[in-house]
Amino acid sequence: MKPRLLITGTFLLTAWFVQAQGTFVHDQQSTNVIEQYAGLQSDQPMGQSFTPSLSTVAFVEMFLYDGNIFQTLGATVRVNLRSNSITGPLLGATSSVFLPDGFFGVTNFVFAAPANVTPGATYYLEPVIESGSTGVMSFVTDGSYAGGSRIFQGLPIAGQNLWFREGIIVPEPSTMTLLLGGAAVWLVRQRCRGSTRKRQ
Repeated sequence: MKPRLLITGTFLLTAWFVQAQGTFVHDQQSTNVIEQYAGLQSDQPMGQSFTPSLSTVAFVEMFLYDGNIFQTLGATVRVNLRSNSITGPLLGATSSVFLPDGFFGVTNFVFAAPANVTPGATYYLEPVIESGSTGVMSFVTDGSYAGGSRIFQGLPIAGQNLWFREGIIVPEPSTMTLLLGGAAVWLVRQRCRGSTRKRQ
């Protein structure tokens, strides 16, 4: 009885952890890097407008780097999702992410619960420094993304976008299916062994 309880408990715990995993599916993005950058603090209100084709936003990715070599603080950053304008109503905020001193690269920002949006409407991503270095920079891309634009000091900049990606997180059913299948096989084998022992 105890082994069965142990395996069942392990299965349930594993299933619970698997639910937190998933695949990032990109909806909107602008990822061409050019030799220009935007300051998360100096350019406020700043960010990126975009036009989703899906009904929720679960994550945002931005290419950020530490542009102040004289500060060794690192920085804690989050991304706000707003409607109407870069200073409009707040629809949600991602969890805060700590970026160590000298950071450089793509950072994932995840919403605790996916934010609901209307496909085809315009929304705004606002990266915010909560604490730490004042020199956090975001790469700027060209104007190839037609669904929005970079926002600089509250105004859209034609022909420019921040490096960003946004989308949803799809759970991995294949992993869950394997776990359920494994548990079913184990239970069947246990019953078969029990039946064999009774016959003997």
